[in-house]
Amino acid sequence: MTALEAFADRYVGAVARHDYDPGHAGHNPDSAMTLVVTDRTIVAQDENVAALTFGAPDGGELPAWQPGCHLDFHLPSGRRRQYSLCGDPADRTHYRIAVRSIPDGGGGSVEMHGLAPGTTVTVRGPRNGFPFVGHGSALFVAGGIGITPILAMVRAARAAGMDWQFVYSGRSRESMPFLDEIETWEQDRVFVRPDDEFGIPTADDLLGRAAAGGAVYCCGPNPMLDLVRENFPATAATALHFERFGAPAVLDGTEFEVQLASTGEVLTVPADESALSVIKERLPGVGYSCQQGFCGTCKVRVISGEPDHRETRLTDEEREDSMLICVSRSTGSERLVLDI
Repeated sequence: MTALEAFADRYVGAVARHDYDPGHAGHNPDSAMTLVVTDRTIVAQDENVAALTFGAPDGGELPAWQPGCHLDFHLPSGRRRQYSLCGDPADRTHYRIAVRSIPDGGGGSVEMHGLAPGTTVTVRGPRNGFPFVGHGSALFVAGGIGITPILAMVRAARAAGMDWQFVYSGRSRESMPFLDEIETWEQDRVFVRPDDEFGIPTADDLLGRAAAGGAVYCCGPNPMLDLVRENFPATAATALHFERFGAPAVLDGTEFEVQLASTGEVLTVPADESALSVIKERLPGVGYSCQQGFCGTCKVRVISGEPDHRETRLTDEEREDSMLICVSRSTGSERLVLDI
């Protein structure tokens, strides 16, 4: 979710870092809930994005959430995936998310996209790794399905009377969800810029509307986030908040080895890849979800070797004998023997 990597070392005063805080959710987000799909609606012209609404089976009240929150879904297949809430926080009887179907992805989006009304799923959350500060000036930048957390933020900014601007990019209008609603907003504050009409966005396209002393909230694909992060220091804004979907690039990595205890097989992890990416080529069923070191799905026990912990999830006690293989590595050339 909020991923700052080496950027924070240089601009820690200008960038906001937020780990999970159960207090943001108002209850224990690790408690499992059973929810039922109450509605499924296509929200993009290309029909590849479905909005799914969930409620409690008894129609009861759900835990509160704020813009930026997401839910952890434990799917019937065993996959675990996170999706941002994009409904109305005032509606305590329903949660709403939106999912783009990606046939050549990890399978989670296709499974989610196919959920029909009446289907039950296990959910944990809400969690907030991308908090929204509801005052001052704000520029919201969304790319494609990255609109989901931004949608709730812009609604909140409009309701609060904030000074806000919004830039929404995507491959084409047909692929961009929620345009019907967005086109009802104040159009002098909104810039919808499909790539097939305007070309690939530049840094000025994305950040040119940032207000002096204000905040920038960004969610979208990795190239967009990289562009925003690299060029944010040139703006007059003072805070950058962002949410990443997909694995971040490995920074300052070195090659190391992992051994799978179940088979004895030794795998080489290249300097620019994660242990997870190498392991799942051999074991496609290995558990993972966020690929960013915060959800804990890919936690494995370390039998021997010393991990270089690069996550924000594990406690000091857990780090003594476990690691998250999506981001953590070896402290050196020593082989890690993993209980997989």
